[in-house]
Amino acid sequence: MVADSHSILAKWRNHFTQLLHVHGVSNVRQTDIHTAEPVVPELSAFEVELAIEKLKSHKSPGIDPIPAELMKAGSRTICYEIHKVTISMWNKEELPEEWKESIIVPICKKGNNMDCSN
Repeated sequence: MVADSHSILAKWRNHFTQLLHVHGVSNVRQTDIHTAEPVVPELSAFEVELAIEKLKSHKSPGIDPIPAELMKAGSRTICYEIHKVTISMWNKEELPEEWKESIIVPICKKGNNMDCSN
């Protein structure tokens, strides 16, 4: 049974690798852009507040275990902290490694749920 589980996981991993593969992504490098002002303005605290207000309640959290309800309940304190972290990332031009991860959940249609094309 364990061998079957490994082969099924390998099959799905291969399927999603091919499905999501973008040619040449590893060769893409950020180029230096020299302008008198930023191309995109910094995110404002008000924009963070609006984004938090628009979060849908009663939904499963993402890879971080923080539900939308908790962020909404934190009001200005949470808004300020998220804004501070966002501005720091903006200025460093780096994303945390954890933000580069994602969870893919296949949702099968009718038929065999082991068939990757289903």
